[in-house]
Amino acid sequence: MTKFMNEEFLDVLFDKGPATIVSVNGNPASVVNTWTQYISVVRDDTLLIPAAGMHSIENDFENDPKHELTIAIGSYNYEGKAGMGRGYHIHGQGEFITEGEYFEQMKAQFDWIRAVLVVKIHDIEQKI
Repeated sequence: MTKFMNEEFLDVLFDKGPATIVSVNGNPASVVNTWTQYISVVRDDTLLIPAAGMHSIENDFENDPKHELTIAIGSYNYEGKAGMGRGYHIHGQGEFITEGEYFEQMKAQFDWIRAVLVVKIHDIEQKI
């Protein structure tokens, strides 16, 4: 068991489904999507997300390199708070990288990426 990620959360994260990333401090907020199966857990508080596009979110980082993000994930395949369907909001600080160990690790897995969004998790909240 990790600080943020319990078994119930990891079930949803590792289920194949969409993940929506919202740039919380953007004005207006920027929103992009990816797939949960692309997200890698590298530590109990760190996610790596491959980026081919995500330009709108990245542009929000120009004035604040360590920008606040919310990532929404969910799956209908697991029991939630009120029946079938479980979903989470992941709150954290993001940073785009284009070199280094994490970038090379993700580039080996996804040859189409141009950057990696590294998310340092502040908290995970079950919503449904």
